[in-house]
Amino acid sequence: MDKKLKILIIEDDEAVVASICHAFNKYVLNREQLKIVESNIAIDTFKNNYYNFVLLGNCASHAEAINLLKQIHHCKNVVPILVLLEKSDECKAEEFIKAGATDYIYKSILSPEILDLALRNAMGIYKIQAQLADLHLQVQEKDTLIFNQNQQIEQQKQQIEVQNHKLIEVLQLKSEFLATISHELRTPMNAIIGFSQLLLRPKCGTISKPQKDMVERILNNGKNLLMLLNEVLDYSKLQAGKLDLKPEVFDIAKLVTTTVAQMQYEADAKKLPVKVDISLQNPILYNDSLRVGQILGKLLSNAIKFTHNGSIQVKITDYSENTVELAVEDTGIGISPDNIQNVFEPFRQLSQGTSRKFEGTGLGLSTVKALVNMMNGQIHVESELGKGTLFHIKLPRQILSVSNQEIAQANHDFSSKILINNNKQGDYKQELY
Repeated sequence: MDKKLKILIIEDDEAVVASICHAFNKYVLNREQLKIVESNIAIDTFKNNYYNFVLLGNCASHAEAINLLKQIHHCKNVVPILVLLEKSDECKAEEFIKAGATDYIYKSILSPEILDLALRNAMGIYKIQAQLADLHLQVQEKDTLIFNQNQQIEQQKQQIEVQNHKLIEVLQLKSEFLATISHELRTPMNAIIGFSQLLLRPKCGTISKPQKDMVERILNNGKNLLMLLNEVLDYSKLQAGKLDLKPEVFDIAKLVTTTVAQMQYEADAKKLPVKVDISLQNPILYNDSLRVGQILGKLLSNAIKFTHNGSIQVKITDYSENTVELAVEDTGIGISPDNIQNVFEPFRQLSQGTSRKFEGTGLGLSTVKALVNMMNGQIHVESELGKGTLFHIKLPRQILSVSNQEIAQANHDFSSKILINNNKQGDYKQELY
């Protein structure tokens, strides 16, 4: 046994005190190390001194012993407590353990060897209990820390939600503002374009060559500005969630040829041939024909804008039974690997600033991607700097549920049209080309 231990012995029976002292004689402990007190002063003695061990024996009553044990156990300087029991009190051992005793020993077998073993066992049990208590305290501290952190995270989350809500409101107001401004500007712009077209008509009278050049410049600039306004308006509607698709049954082959024909003037101005390849078993789609035309028109416009020489190809094929693939390829300036990842971001352009070479809002491709996503389609871009760009778009033949009868009627109308064209012109494909 450690010779430095200080042990407090609480015992009211002098005979038992003699037996305990005899058991401790083997360790040659001095009076300062071995303190023997009666139960009535035990608490004060324990509180006013430091002890490494407590040996609790007889008290005035069993209830007093339990109460004393609880008081010692709840003191700040908690130590191992060994209870001395009579053999007849065996049934009460569990009650002592619950009250705070570390272990117990029967007085009838008290001997130096038994006492040494009991003390060592009690010390071992106490150390384990102390470690468990320390671990429990650490767990509680960590739980408290985690709880506080969760509280902070929850507060931050609430702040972020409030900020997000404010940002959403700001974005919505911005989108509504842009939509309102674009709408208000389109009305006078349409008037400018309309009057410019009237001035160029022979019926309105003859104008001089300089006057005609000025009116044509007004007309072209008006059309360009109207195109920009339309892009801003569409983007604002998409951001505000106010742009809805209006599906209808239509012939995508005709739509492609019509859209290409509308863009032919711009291509001819740069001497760029536009090749069209249509390979479809069935060109009938149930989609928003206006928005599909807008998608193709924007891709064609970009291809013409960024191509100085070479050619442009538009191709539409059957990708699968329920999907068609539309591709627009050019031999233009291409897109660098650094920019290709951001090509669909709004307001993103190849060059920024007022002195950039290519005009536009930077909203065209972001609007195209948003429309394709609304149609449950996919868009993919491949490009090599200095060699050209290829856009792939996969569109479902049917974007919304439609009755089988309506689809069957559309297919019947299309088949009848093929029969008429075969009779009149020999082949439907020739009509498309």
